[in-house]
Amino acid sequence: MTMIKIDNLDIEALKVYTSLTESQLFSRNLFIAESKNVIVRAIQNGYEPVSLLIEDKEIESDDGKEIFDCIGDIDIYYGTKEVLSQLTGYNLTCGFLCCFKRKEIQSVNDLIKAAKRIVILENVTNSMNVGSIFRNAAAFGFDCVLLTEDSADPLYRRSIRVSMGNVFNIKYGFIEDIHTVKQYGFKTVGMALRKNTIDIDDPSLKKEEKLAIVLGCEGYGLKDHTIDDCDYVVKIPMYNNVDSLNVSSASAIALWELS
Repeated sequence: MTMIKIDNLDIEALKVYTSLTESQLFSRNLFIAESKNVIVRAIQNGYEPVSLLIEDKEIESDDGKEIFDCIGDIDIYYGTKEVLSQLTGYNLTCGFLCCFKRKEIQSVNDLIKAAKRIVILENVTNSMNVGSIFRNAAAFGFDCVLLTEDSADPLYRRSIRVSMGNVFNIKYGFIEDIHTVKQYGFKTVGMALRKNTIDIDDPSLKKEEKLAIVLGCEGYGLKDHTIDDCDYVVKIPMYNNVDSLNVSSASAIALWELS
């Protein structure tokens, strides 16, 4: 690895950290991870680092040494806190930013064939919610997460941060609609409010060998035709006239109950 001291951020190689948008990073097949634990988790899950940006005091820290031990032969840029504070949000990163190459996403059909429990996200556009749901899916032993194309990318920086790096611990892919899993024998469980709903703890749900839990967007939930096509429509019973929860909170309850 090559250590490069910087006294400003106006360096071409640092544009991935300073000026490229999430969409521009995506088009270059890159993403940014932050904090020691998340960076190490990405490396352990086979993501290839491109460069590292750190605060100079971290060079001799235990966290820095742990990253250096596994990061391979890449350029490491370091500077003072004053220099790096010019980078918006840097203080949230615990002293480290790392640029990674994306991996090729596994075939959706292969993911489904190997799964028993799946999470499907339909138009979940808030990257923080996506990250939180990935963390829940990993925690409760789900096999993969499938997203419609209008959902937020799991490898957006906020998604990675909120998931605590657990987006790297669970496989994912993109689908057009729920019929992709139904043809493999999955029963689909739409989380929605309708008169024909059953409670989340209904015994019939746990008897199903293959379940796909379908979660909708933050504003209006699942699309009507998606609800119509689900095998079950499920609600979480609540008090005080509360009719719904944030999608990531609802996912934690549903995935725990149906894992």
